[in-house]
Amino acid sequence: MANIKQQKKRIRLAERQRLRNRHAKSTIKTLFKKLDATVEAKDAEGAKTLATTLTRRIDQAAAKGILHKNNAAHKKRRLARSLARL
Repeated sequence: MANIKQQKKRIRLAERQRLRNRHAKSTIKTLFKKLDATVEAKDAEGAKTLATTLTRRIDQAAAKGILHKNNAAHKKRRLARSLARL
């Protein structure tokens, strides 16, 4: 455990950031699973709604540095391929 006050603060801050990052990544994964299920059910309207939400979440995560921009592009390309299957 750190003895320096600033280092203790950095530890607390890092934990909050870790939880925020984990929540964002988990949400994106969950939305992908929902999108895949919607595509399998051939629900075009529901898939488009989920796709817009998912694209927005991916862009936000990339802007905040949670996802690398290339990783975000990869995920969005995967999303487009899923929609194309409809």
